Amino acid sequence: MMMGYIILVFGVLILLAGVVILAKPESIFGILRSHSESLSVHILAVATRIVLGVALIVYAGDSKHPHILEILGWLTIAAAIGLGVIGRSNFKRLMKWALALALPYGRIGGVVAVLFGGFLVYAVL
Repeated sequence: MMMGYIILVFGVLILLAGVVILAKPESIFGILRSHSESLSVHILAVATRIVLGVALIVYAGDSKHPHILEILGWLTIAAAIGLGVIGRSNFKRLMKWALALALPYGRIGGVVAVLFGGFLVYAVL
């Protein structure tokens, strides 16, 4: 059940981040922009994906959509591995590229975050 709570917390946080991005995108993107070169952001990006990925895989069987959660879990772990092996300079370039998309597509990302966070909450409740 602990894994379900972890997924629930991630889902709520993702949903709330999406709402904030929809309302005021620069509040989130500005924070990311100012810390994008930080080693701690790189470590946090990898670590959170590992924790969420493992939680999704372990809890998948108890969820409303076990196959989807298991696939999402493996994709999340693959993303963590990818972010871990690309190195610092490529991570910084990836962050710079992604944040450049914030102005034209940020609100679309907010909608995606609300939907994804909402799905995670729905799947575990």
